Amino acid sequence: MTLFASLWRNITAVLVFALLATTGALAQDASIDRLLNKLPPPAKLVKPPVQRAIEQPDPAFKDPIRKQIFQAVVTDNFPQALYLNRKLTQRYPRSVGARYLRGVLAWTMRRYGEASSSFRAATNIQPRFAPAHFGLAAVEGEQGHFAAAIPHLQRVVELEPEFYFAYFALSDCAWHLGRKEQSVQYAKKATTLAPSVVDTWIELARAEKSLGHTEATLDAISKAAEVAPDSASMLAVVGYSYIDLNRLPEAIAPLQRAARLAPRDYLIQSQLGYCLATTGQLDAGISYLRKGASLAPNYGPVWEHLGLAYQKKGNHRDAVKAFERATQLAPNRRLPWQHLSEEYRAVGRLQDAERAAARAQSLPAAKRNAGAKRV
Repeated sequence: MTLFASLWRNITAVLVFALLATTGALAQDASIDRLLNKLPPPAKLVKPPVQRAIEQPDPAFKDPIRKQIFQAVVTDNFPQALYLNRKLTQRYPRSVGARYLRGVLAWTMRRYGEASSSFRAATNIQPRFAPAHFGLAAVEGEQGHFAAAIPHLQRVVELEPEFYFAYFALSDCAWHLGRKEQSVQYAKKATTLAPSVVDTWIELARAEKSLGHTEATLDAISKAAEVAPDSASMLAVVGYSYIDLNRLPEAIAPLQRAARLAPRDYLIQSQLGYCLATTGQLDAGISYLRKGASLAPNYGPVWEHLGLAYQKKGNHRDAVKAFERATQLAPNRRLPWQHLSEEYRAVGRLQDAERAAARAQSLPAAKRNAGAKRV
């Protein structure tokens, strides 16, 4: 799904997904979809522009068919709404509102040819009607035609220079085309025009990340979290970003808040436990790691880090149990076997230690990655 595929659906979730592609210690193997808000149905987000179009002072919308179209949209019957709107454009071929509404409905149903012709007809009738130009951009963008979308978006900003979302979409198009500097500049303009809209900061973070600007990326993500202080997913992104920079102490505060907001999110709980244990707060770290393990008992990395925390604390029997579980879940990872061998020796199980050590030696060494993963 491209950004344009989510224009009236859920843009925030798509961009957070991109930013959540972290190499953090526990996030590396887990699905990050659990951090995303559930996508609302397309109909829920298409209804507002449809309603606005119907409410325009346009002769076509004095026709009785107007109420039928709106009722079809309210009941999510988009095929019927489009059918009725076609009748409306036949009756009022010079109605900008009717043409635009037909474009929106056709776009919603992914009838791109009809959507494009409808939006273009609206611009031919009224060349300065910015929503129709934006509709043309949306048709191109959803199909991945990002270069073709840009001229339409540029026309939108000419007509509506304060419309932040056009700059937001321009940034996305530039990003997909590899025009990274342009993407950043467009995103910055969007944040200037709409500093209280979290999406603009997420887009800026993504653009900065594409250029390898780690501090600028973190600044943008942090600003997004300030704008959405009750979003566990955004706070988690901030925490994971600090982990990627190997700044674990700074990751703790946002992850603690995220953990309070999302007490049943195993990844947030586990990451917080990892940070606490790694920075010497073993008891607190173990508590969160255990919670993560209870929420996701088949998630191997949390057992490995729980074992490491027990090992540091000198609780060798519990460390053995945790490492045994880690090796069961990830039998082809070398490090859990290595640690298990050490803990078997610590509790006097020498034969088991030899077998675990042999198993570790038979497996390839773990790749050494830059960042926070230190196991």
